Amino acid sequence: MNEPDQQPDQRYHVELADVDYWRRQICCQDACPVHTDARGYVRAIAAGDYRRAYLIARGPNPLASICGRVCGAPCEAACRRGDYDQPIAIRALKGFAAARFGPEELLGELGIDGFVEQQVLAARSGVCDAIDEIGQLLGAIRGGRLRRPDGQGRPHRVAIIGSGPAGLACGHDLALMGMQPVIFEAESVPAGMLFLGVPEYRLPRDLIRAEVAVIEALGVEIRCGVEVGKDITLAELREQFDAVVIAVGAKRSRGLRLPGTDGPGVLGGVDFLRDVALARPIRLGRRVVVIGGGNVAYDVARTSLRQTYFDAARSAVRQPTVGEVHLACLESRDEMPADDVEVHEGDEEGIVRHNSLGPVQILRDADGRVSGVEFQHVSRVFDEARRFAPQFDPQRKTVIEADTVILSVGQAADFSFIDAAASGIELTDRGLVKIDPATLATTAAGVFVAGDAAHGTRLMIDAIASGKQAARSVYSHLTGQAIGSEAIELHRRIDGYQREKGYEGRTRVAIPTSSVQDRLRHPGALVESGYDEASARCEAGRCLDCGVNTIFDGEKCVLCGGCADVCPTLCLKLVGAEELVATNADIGRLVDACLSDEADPAEHSAIIKDETLCIRCANCADRCPTGAITMERFAFSETWQ
Repeated sequence: MNEPDQQPDQRYHVELADVDYWRRQICCQDACPVHTDARGYVRAIAAGDYRRAYLIARGPNPLASICGRVCGAPCEAACRRGDYDQPIAIRALKGFAAARFGPEELLGELGIDGFVEQQVLAARSGVCDAIDEIGQLLGAIRGGRLRRPDGQGRPHRVAIIGSGPAGLACGHDLALMGMQPVIFEAESVPAGMLFLGVPEYRLPRDLIRAEVAVIEALGVEIRCGVEVGKDITLAELREQFDAVVIAVGAKRSRGLRLPGTDGPGVLGGVDFLRDVALARPIRLGRRVVVIGGGNVAYDVARTSLRQTYFDAARSAVRQPTVGEVHLACLESRDEMPADDVEVHEGDEEGIVRHNSLGPVQILRDADGRVSGVEFQHVSRVFDEARRFAPQFDPQRKTVIEADTVILSVGQAADFSFIDAAASGIELTDRGLVKIDPATLATTAAGVFVAGDAAHGTRLMIDAIASGKQAARSVYSHLTGQAIGSEAIELHRRIDGYQREKGYEGRTRVAIPTSSVQDRLRHPGALVESGYDEASARCEAGRCLDCGVNTIFDGEKCVLCGGCADVCPTLCLKLVGAEELVATNADIGRLVDACLSDEADPAEHSAIIKDETLCIRCANCADRCPTGAITMERFAFSETWQ
């Protein structure tokens, strides 16, 4: 049910519940690009079953432990608890479970083979399992529903360019499908921008290595230090492999066409993070200005702050101005694209933030050294249609002194290794590879694209989903076997349904972090320390468990209105049929039938429910005198066909 129209007659837009409706009620899973049953693992944590929680999270996501640390968490943005007070800390709860039963913890204890076997055998743990779930994929192969390719006596070989999230996810699924994926990585370490672009204070390097080791154990070969276009050509890959997936990621920093940008002292944000990750020598001045307002800009600013503090501590007594880092962006504080937690932690650590400033030029002294950045005030960033259209006030200018300027204003993929004319791969006007959005296939036979290379910069979980989609398309292309799914849905009645005491009044448990002093002691010191067991269970217990629904039996209902009377959030209403606005043909016919009937007007009534308000408390079911309302859990399972 939606809010009523702004009309005197108070009409309500309504829809009849069907399978799609019930799926959409699990907002976290519906919002996740790989359809992780987040509600499932959160409720498992609330019950104290942490192993099952990890397996639910790992099922559709080969980088679940990494996502527990750095995922952009669209599930949290969609969380219905956020409509009530604050969303569940879904990402941090995933990290809690992964820290206990993920590869970072158990790889050494079980060994790589034992760990992989444990995941495969117990992966089907969720209540709402989507098609990408690892156990279902293997079950489909072993059951003959999904045919292993033989490629004329040998498995098909697939080359993947790039070992970032998209490349790793693609290789993971292709290996499970019985193919031989080989990933080519230009850098000396695997994992692409996970290793090179995400600072160590957010993502431990041992965790990255553990996740990659599991994927390699499934049969994925990763060749580091091999740059396509230099060490091997795309044409050679197409000759040597049955298919090629381009998953290079957005590793190239975008620049600004401003006076003074060319020359020493001006760095690209992604280039800077890469050099730090690879322990390459970096020369930073005592005053650093970072231009940009997104998460990457904060990664750059906070990394540079740590770098200067650490370098100073190792070499000499710190001077008063050492480690001074400024961040300037076009947006106001409310408009900044960076996550609130990044801005808050940056402020805590001493990042000097300057909002609503647009760079005019990089200033240099007589010797060509950077001396500062000239900015002008931004009067507006977006137009009336919320399109990016900044306007400036050139009469209001300011200068921020600097020794080093780092530009973090966007990233782009490098497609210089593609010879469009020779390969038959077309590029779009935006410089991206032209693809079929349904299959991710390029205009060249057997060549596919995944991740940022296909869609532009998005969240890591989007890249993972894209890599998995590319794997399915490669399988269909090479075997001629279309991949589909069969879904089984059911509602299970919950007798004696209960919730945690006082769950509706609990406030969100803050994710524990280390002190600022401890954070800056070493560049790799983790900021987020994570939940302990008591805090994790308390936070997980706030989950509204949106897979549980109130089911109404119209044959038993006497329209007494008792359910609406006891509803603490007023999500139920008893209304007349004439107040309903049909949103589809089925409910339209129902409303028309009611209004055309000459029976007693009291029979033209309906109980409507606003799902955004329901907290699954079961007061309505307890109050119903006829047993017309039951609490039932919706479950579904998609299997490969």
